[in-house]
Amino acid sequence: MYINDINLSSLVVSEPSESYQSGETVNRWVEVLVDCPGSTGLFTYRLPAQLEIKPGDILSVPFGAQQLGAIAIRLLAQPNIDLPPEKIREVEDIVSVGFFPSAYWELLNRVAAYYYTPLIQVIRVALPPGLLGRSQRRIRLVGSRGAGGQGGRGAEGSRYLLGSADPLAFLTPTARQVWELLQGQPAGDYSFVYLQQKVKSAYRGIRELLRFGLVESYLEPPRLTRPKLQKAVTLTGTIDDELTTRQREILEVLRRHGGELWQNELLQICNASSSILKTLAQKGYIVVEEREVLRTEQGPTLVGDGTKSLTAAQASALETIQTLDGFAQVLLHGVTGSGKTEVYLQAIAPLLNQGKSALVLVPEIGLTPQLTDRFRARFGNKVSVYHSALSDGERYDTWRQMLTGEPQVVIGTRSAVFAPLPNLGLIILDEEHDSSFKQDSPIPTYHARTVALWRAELENCPLVLGSATPSLETWVSVGSRGAGEQGSRGAGEQGSGGAGEQGGRGAGGEFVTPHSSLPTPNSSLLTPNSSLLTPHSSLSTQHGLNAPLPLTALSTQHSFRTHYLSLPERINSRPLPPVEIVDMRQELQQGNRSIFSRSLQTALQELQERKQQGILFIHRRGHSTFVSCRSCGYVLECPHCDVSLAYHHTEEKAPELLRCHYCNYARSHPKFCPDCSSPYLKFFGSGTQRVTQELARQFRDLKFIRFDSDTTRNKGSHRTLLTQFANGEAHLLVGTQMLTKGLDLPQVTLVGVVAADGLLNLSDYRASERAFQTLTQVAGRAGRGEDPGRVIVQTYTTEHQVIAAVRSHDYQSFSQAELEQRQALNYPPYGRLILLRLSSLDPIQVQNTAQVIATVLSTEEEFEILGPAPASILRVANRYRWQILIKFAPDALPRLPDWEEVRSLCPSSVSLTIDVDPLNIM
Repeated sequence: MYINDINLSSLVVSEPSESYQSGETVNRWVEVLVDCPGSTGLFTYRLPAQLEIKPGDILSVPFGAQQLGAIAIRLLAQPNIDLPPEKIREVEDIVSVGFFPSAYWELLNRVAAYYYTPLIQVIRVALPPGLLGRSQRRIRLVGSRGAGGQGGRGAEGSRYLLGSADPLAFLTPTARQVWELLQGQPAGDYSFVYLQQKVKSAYRGIRELLRFGLVESYLEPPRLTRPKLQKAVTLTGTIDDELTTRQREILEVLRRHGGELWQNELLQICNASSSILKTLAQKGYIVVEEREVLRTEQGPTLVGDGTKSLTAAQASALETIQTLDGFAQVLLHGVTGSGKTEVYLQAIAPLLNQGKSALVLVPEIGLTPQLTDRFRARFGNKVSVYHSALSDGERYDTWRQMLTGEPQVVIGTRSAVFAPLPNLGLIILDEEHDSSFKQDSPIPTYHARTVALWRAELENCPLVLGSATPSLETWVSVGSRGAGEQGSRGAGEQGSGGAGEQGGRGAGGEFVTPHSSLPTPNSSLLTPNSSLLTPHSSLSTQHGLNAPLPLTALSTQHSFRTHYLSLPERINSRPLPPVEIVDMRQELQQGNRSIFSRSLQTALQELQERKQQGILFIHRRGHSTFVSCRSCGYVLECPHCDVSLAYHHTEEKAPELLRCHYCNYARSHPKFCPDCSSPYLKFFGSGTQRVTQELARQFRDLKFIRFDSDTTRNKGSHRTLLTQFANGEAHLLVGTQMLTKGLDLPQVTLVGVVAADGLLNLSDYRASERAFQTLTQVAGRAGRGEDPGRVIVQTYTTEHQVIAAVRSHDYQSFSQAELEQRQALNYPPYGRLILLRLSSLDPIQVQNTAQVIATVLSTEEEFEILGPAPASILRVANRYRWQILIKFAPDALPRLPDWEEVRSLCPSSVSLTIDVDPLNIM
C-alpha cells in the first residue's frame, strides 16, 4: 500500500560495504566538457560511488562508442529535468586529480570569453599534449597480470567454469570466439575496439565473459600522459663471505655510489647481466624497483653565478619592483645591454626564499638556452623550461613538477603563460614588444601579454614588461607617462608625460591607470565558485556551451598601479654603437653590384684580420626571394599559394630546389622557363643562403654560421650553434629575426644589416614599428663587451623616418611621430580592432560569405567596418582568404554582434577565425 503526504527524511541507498544513511541529498551527477572535435557543450554524467570527483579533475568518460578525456566542471544534486535518467552514462575513471585551482579556472574562462573561443579549446592550449588524449578500454583474461578479476559476482562462476571438463561448452559462440582470441595472445589482453573488429557483436560475448568472471575490463590511460619509469637498484644488506667474488664486486660498486644506482648504469659499469641482480635480490642484498624518471630538458653543467653589482638605475628599478605589494604593471625600459636580466634575477631571488615561484616568458625558443643558462647558474635545479619544442613527455613531466608547489622558476615561450605555478610571486615578459607573444592561429588568438596581465591580477602579483623598444600599446599604457626625458632620467624619475597620457600621476613614478587601455574582463562577471562558468551561459539548464561573454561585458574601468622604470645606459657606461647608414643607390651608381656595400666589405675584412666577431642580419631565409625569366618576365610561383617560390641551395652539386615559405611546397629548379622556354632564369633578391654563398666567394678565410629556421629545425640546434659561435669557431653569425631576440654576445663588435628595405615596405600599419624594433634590437647586439661596437645598415630609402630614428637610437621621437599617425587613423593603441579571417577551397563561396557577413555587421553604427577584402596573399595552401576588419574606440566599447549568429552564416566549407586585437593583418 502506498501512503501519500508523509514526511520522511531522504534515504540514500548504500553501495555494497556501505551502511544505509540518511541526510541531505549528495551530488551524484557531474557536468563535463568533453574533448571531442566539434563538441563544445556540457554533458551530464552519473558519478560512480567509488569515485570522489571534484571540479577541475580530468576524467575519462564514454562518448558514443569511444572513451574520451573530459574536464569536470561542476557537481549537480539533480540532473537536468529534460534528460531521461536511463540515458545518463557513468564516468569511467579519474585520469588526474585537481588540475585547476580557482584563479586558474577564472583565467581560462577570461581567455575563452575575451577571445570568443569555446572553453575546451582554451583548455587544450593550456594543458600539455596528451593529457586529454583518448583513453582506451581493454579486455584481458583474469589472472593474466596476477589479478583476481572483478571478484564478487563473477568469482564463483569463474571457478565453476574453469573446474568443469569443458568450460567453453557453457559459452555462447560469440563469447567462445572472444575467449579464444584472448587465449591466443601471449598477454591475454586486447583492446575493446580490436575485439569488435574481429568478432561480430563482440560486446555481447565480452559481457558474458565478464559475468562469469573469466575476463576483466580496464581503462588504459592515454600513453603520452604516463610517467616514465626506470628500474633502480638499492643496497639493503651488508657484504659478507657467502657471496661470490663477482657478486661482491657488484655490491661494492653499488656501495661506492651511495648505495643506489639505476639498473642500466650499474650493469654497464660492472659489465654484468640482469640475472645476477635477480639472484642478489632473492638473497635480500639489494632491492630492484621501478621509479619515476622526470623527463625535463637537460642543460649543460654550469658554474654557479653570484649576484652582480648594480648600476644606480638598476638598483633603483630593483628597489621599486621589490617593494611592490600585490598586483601592479611595470615597464622596465632599458636600452640594449643595460642589464635587465640581472634585475630579473635579483628580483626573483628573495621570492624563492619566501616559498614563491616566478614565471619568465620569452618570445622565441632560440632565446631560451642562453637565458636558461644564466638562470640555472644562479638558481640551479629550481629552473624549469617549458615550450613547444620539448617532447610530449618532457612537457608532461615539467607540468607535473610545477604542481608540486615547490618554489621554482619557469622559463618558457607564449604557451607557458598557462603554466600552473602555485603561489606565483612575479611574472616577467622579456622583450614584451615581440609579435611572437601573439597567437594568430589556431584559436584562441591570445596575446601572452594580455593573459599575463589577467593572471597577475588573479594571482595578486606584479607583472614586469621588459624591452628596449616597448610596444606602443605598453608605451601609452605605462611608459609614456614618465618617459618624456627618458635619456636623462633613472628609474622612477619620470618626466612630464608623453603622447597618449591617460590617468593621473601618482607619487614616485606610480600611476593609476584606467583599465580601458589594456581591457581586462571583470572578474565579478565570473561566478565566485571556481568550478562554474559564467552565469550568462545558463549552463546548468542548457547542454550546449553558449557564446562567450560579449566584449562589452568585459570592459571595466577599475584601476591598477603602473610603474615606469628606465635603464638609460649600458653596463659600465659602455656607449651604444654608432649606426652608419649606407645608401645602396649610390653604391650602384658607383659601380658596386655586390650585395655588400664597400663599407661593409671593409668592415668584414677588418673583422677577419682582427679576429673579432660579428652578426649579419638578413630579413629572409633561403637563397633568393624569387626566380624570374629574363626573356619574358615570368616568375615561378607556388601552385598552391599566390606567392613566388624562393630558391634554396641544399649542398654542392645537389639539385637546385625552389620552396614555398607558406605551405612548404618544393620543386626542382627548371632548366627552361615554363612560359617561353627561355634558358635565362635569374635569381633575384637575397636570403641567408645567398649571403653566405657571397661571403664564401668574397671572403674565403671568413668562417660563418647560419642561424635561421632552416638550420635550427632539430632539437638542441639553437644551443649548439650559439655555443659554437661563443667558443670562437666562426667570425660571423648570419641569420634572420632570431638574431634580434635578446641574444647577449659580448664578443660581437660588428652588426651588418644587408637590406633594411624588406622590413619597411609592407602593407601593414605596424610595419614602421616592427622595422624600428627589429633594427634597433639587432643593432644592440654590437659593442656589449669591452671592445666598441659598430653597426652598418644598408638601405635604398635613407630618408625613411625609421632609418633616421635607428641611426640616433631615438625611441622617443619615433614613438611620438608614429603615435600621431595612429591617433589620426584611430588605430591601436587609440583604437581597437577585431579581424575576421575567412578561408575556403572555393574562391566564390568564401567571397560571397565575406560579403554576407559584412552586410550583417554594417547595420551596427557603433563601429567601423573595413572590407570585405581579399588578404594580401589571397591563396595559401589552396585556400582562398578574405578578411573583414572591425574598428572601434577603446574607451567606449560598442555592442558587438552575436558571434554565434555570425558563425551560422558560414557554410561548412568556409572557416572563420575571430582574431581579437590582431597584430598581423597581412
